[in-house]
Amino acid sequence: MLAALLAGLFGLLIGSFLNACVYRLPRDLSLWNPPRSFCPNCEKGIAWYDNLPAVSYLLLRGKCRQCAWPIPFRYFLLEILCGIMYFVIVWLFGVTWQSAKLLVFTAICLELIFSDFEERILPDEFTKGGTVLGILFAWLAPVPLGFSSLLVPTDWPAPARAMVESAMGAAFGYGALWAISWLYRKVRHREGMGMGDLKMAMMIGAFLGLMPMLLAMMAGSILGTVVGLIYIFAAKKDAGDYELPMGSFLGIAAIIVAILDIYRKVGSSVVH
Repeated sequence: MLAALLAGLFGLLIGSFLNACVYRLPRDLSLWNPPRSFCPNCEKGIAWYDNLPAVSYLLLRGKCRQCAWPIPFRYFLLEILCGIMYFVIVWLFGVTWQSAKLLVFTAICLELIFSDFEERILPDEFTKGGTVLGILFAWLAPVPLGFSSLLVPTDWPAPARAMVESAMGAAFGYGALWAISWLYRKVRHREGMGMGDLKMAMMIGAFLGLMPMLLAMMAGSILGTVVGLIYIFAAKKDAGDYELPMGSFLGIAAIIVAILDIYRKVGSSVVH
């Protein structure tokens, strides 16, 4: 339980960093300059005591101390979600490489979920960079072997075979969405999916492997379609013009699939 609590606190800090990424990366702002957080409205630096994850938002009642500008609820929500997810993952699976991999994957997905929902942008730093991390993590926390067993010699070390499987999952994730996007463009004569969605599927394939990635894509597509249609109907939007944040729904589905997939493998006996 102590490890889970510490992970939850660490998750709050990671959530605070992710908030900076959601705001700065789509605007081509440096994450390191200025190093301190600042109010997007008055652009004044935020003191450390006003920048405590989740807590400061509540103490300040969601407003900037300097200019009383309403701080978007996203700042509080992302930090709380990241803290809860980190707590749950370590509580369920303990301190393992598999947990570490899942923590990194969850953080990446949360940034992409909020970035796509808010800005309709999926930053390369998290999609392409996440793909590299997913393949590297396969050495320490292997993905299930599938098609790679047909191509890789059996005398290769298991971690190396897992990295090949991870790379194949990434390639298939990108290629599958590229094919769907190409077909949609040929039929409808318009873009139906952004390059960011393709690179996000590539990242998910690298972390989860081929079959879980396909499941996440299916679940995310269904979730996005259902929620999108409900929103379009309720808000009376034009279905032909509305840009669905597909990456947000894909990220939600990917987190759920990743947790359930690990839970299925290790069984409920790991719960502390």
